Formats: sequence, structure tokens, C-alpha cells
Amino acid sequence: MSEPRDIEQVVIVGSGPAGWAAAIYAARADLEPLCLIGVPRSNPAPVLPGGQLMLTTEVENYPGFPEGITGPDMMANFQKQAERFGTRIRGVDVTACDFSSQPFALTTSEGDAVKAASVIIATGATANWIGLENELRLATSGGGVSACAVCDGALPMFRDQPLAVVGGGDSAMEEASYLAKFASKVYVIHRRDALRASKTMQDRVLSNDKIEVVWNSGVVDVLGDTRIEAIELENTVTGEQSRLDVQGLFIAIGHTPATQFLEGSGVALDEPGYVLVDGESTRTNIEGVFAAGDVADSIYRQAITAAGMGCKAALDAERWLAEH
Repeated sequence: MSEPRDIEQVVIVGSGPAGWAAAIYAARADLEPLCLIGVPRSNPAPVLPGGQLMLTTEVENYPGFPEGITGPDMMANFQKQAERFGTRIRGVDVTACDFSSQPFALTTSEGDAVKAASVIIATGATANWIGLENELRLATSGGGVSACAVCDGALPMFRDQPLAVVGGGDSAMEEASYLAKFASKVYVIHRRDALRASKTMQDRVLSNDKIEVVWNSGVVDVLGDTRIEAIELENTVTGEQSRLDVQGLFIAIGHTPATQFLEGSGVALDEPGYVLVDGESTRTNIEGVFAAGDVADSIYRQAITAAGMGCKAALDAERWLAEH
């Protein structure tokens, strides 16, 4: 890794599929990108450079890997490919941004400021977890706990098995409907006596014979050593506890975009905190600042869509730099 320049042409903040794809395209365009990949932390679940795929044991739906690949191995390959073309890497967080004038200034967790002509924001979004010790342990070890049914639900370990989804919004209903294609039974665990999801999504779930809603209940423990065997429930009205045998647990209580470092930067965010981009492009409301991946996508949240946005962001940045 070479030393940083006085002014970087392109700085990429983040290191998941979007960040690495942006780095590959920017590096091959001779923009010599600097990638600020973040630092590992745990609050409450592990957050690692490489994004949510670092917590995914088996990826079967990314084209080009007919036998599947683990999330960490895939991200290691992405990184090697980016480095092959000259991407430089620093293991720091960005704590603040000044986009008020050129060059932009990004304050890092080491206290210095990186100056950049253009910036690609690719910090992703983290799944919200219940925060139980066994939930997180089995999620990180491939023990049958996941935050993405579309990513993991079709794996052989979940087929023809009883599964549980935690949540009551549209995302939880979508997860339950998707899992019902493969599972023998899907339980939707909801803390209240009414769902928050839209009526259309509720009707889809409530009319499915393979889906059962467990009302007024919260998960207080996940049981199993190397693989989930059951969840322990607590009735939110009576306090009574019960055991529900399941072979998979999917947490669908939302995501939090990693945009806290953008506070005061002027970058436009929507109400939940996702970066707003201009139409089909990756342009933000600030000239020379682009966003890609889950940090700007609250709908699809897949590795392949994130990588595609990373490609677009690098192309948008390259064209913007050429024009300016």
C-alpha cells in the first residue's frame, strides 16, 4: 500500500461489495482510489470491514460460484482484485465529512484528514438484532440464525424445516412469505396483537396455511449448541415463557444505514437515514459525492445489487472528474 496523496482523486468509504466493486472500476480507470475500509467493532453484533457478508457462512446466489462460497472468502477475493489494480487501503473509520468546498476533507478515526476530489460512500447498513448472546453466536457461526431470508432461506439446512421470523412490518411479512416456499412451517413472532405491515402484506401472510403468527410474544433466548434447536418465547402480556422448536431463526426488525458520520455534512438523507441519490444514478445532492450499495438502498440489499451500484458509482465519479 502506497502513501496517501495530498489530494486523492477518489476516496471510497466502506468495503463491502459496493465499495470493492467501486474500487475495482476506479482502479482500472487509473484513478488510484483510496479505500477507507473501517475498523472491526461489536455493538451489539459484530461489524467488520467487508460488510454483512462477513457474517454470512454460505453464499449460493451470487453468479459465478456454482458450488457457493463463504461471505468472508468472497470479500477477500473482491479485495485482492481491487488491490491487484492498485487500490490503496487504510483500516480507519470516517468520523466526519466536510463537503463545503473542494477538496473535500474526511476526518478519520486516527485524527487526520484525508483530502479528496470525489468521494464514494459505500458504508452499507447493519441489520438490527435482538441482542441475545446465543442469537449472535449462532448468527456468526452459521448455526441457523440469519438477518436475510432471501440470502439464506433457500439453503439446504432450512428446507422442509420449521422456521421462525421475528418482526411485524412489511420486511418480516416478505421474509415469511419467501421462507414458506421452502419451510415445512413458518412462525411469525410478533410482540403485539396486531401487525404493523401493510394490509396487502398482512393478507398474504395470514392467508398462507404454512404461516402461523405467534402474537404478543418476544424471543428471550435461542437454544442450541452448534445449531439452533428452539427459541424461548415470553408472552408480553402474561410473562409466561414457552419453547418453540425451530431449525432456523430470521430476524426482520429493520436495518440501520451506516450514515452517522455524515451528520452535518450536507448530504441529503431520507427519514430512516439512507443516502438519497439522483434517479438511477449514484449522484448525491453534493457535486462530486456519490453513494452505492445498502447505504443508499433500503429495498434490495443484496450483494449483487450493491456491487452493481459500486460499478455505477465509479463510472459516475470518473465522468464527473473528467468534466471538472
